[in-house]
Amino acid sequence: MSGIISDNVLRQSGLIKAPAGGAWTFISKSTASTSANVSFTSGIDSTYGTYVFTLNNIHPGSDEMDILVNFSIDGGSNYNVTKTGSNFNAYHNEGDSATALTYHPGHDIVQSTAGNVIAYDTGNDNDQASSGYLYLFNPSSTTFVKHFLSVMDGTHMVEYQNNYFSAGYGNTTSAINAVQFSMSSGNIDAGDICLYGITA
Repeated sequence: MSGIISDNVLRQSGLIKAPAGGAWTFISKSTASTSANVSFTSGIDSTYGTYVFTLNNIHPGSDEMDILVNFSIDGGSNYNVTKTGSNFNAYHNEGDSATALTYHPGHDIVQSTAGNVIAYDTGNDNDQASSGYLYLFNPSSTTFVKHFLSVMDGTHMVEYQNNYFSAGYGNTTSAINAVQFSMSSGNIDAGDICLYGITA
């Protein structure tokens, strides 16, 4: 409880939970504006054991788009790290006529260099977007593979609310030093992504 209390002293914007594992340090922010992708090519190194990306109101330029993440070991020259990952989502529509907890084998990635889906079928109406976070663990290790997990909440193109969970690993013992977010097709119309390092 002491961490929660100390993190909320003099805070007027609402109660927050103390971050697990230590303090979050802001590193950088990137704002999309009809952008083909959002890439972080600096700030990911051995300074922190865990890095977190927060995605805020990511709005696709086209309807029914997935949000993808990919990784680089050469500073962003190539985003082609081989990955294996899996995912599932819970959804509920506005009409209260459909709800489910669903595994999506079609979104699984198996030893592939393609982007990993972290948000599913986001709509591009003015009131539709996806928000959430992605953790990247120990990216500077030269011994182990690089685990990641994400949780995203988004509005589906036909007014379903999706809570989408994805996790996997980059199958490389080289250090990951750049991360890229993109849509399955078209541009990221708007939204911002922030990078934080977590002190152990």
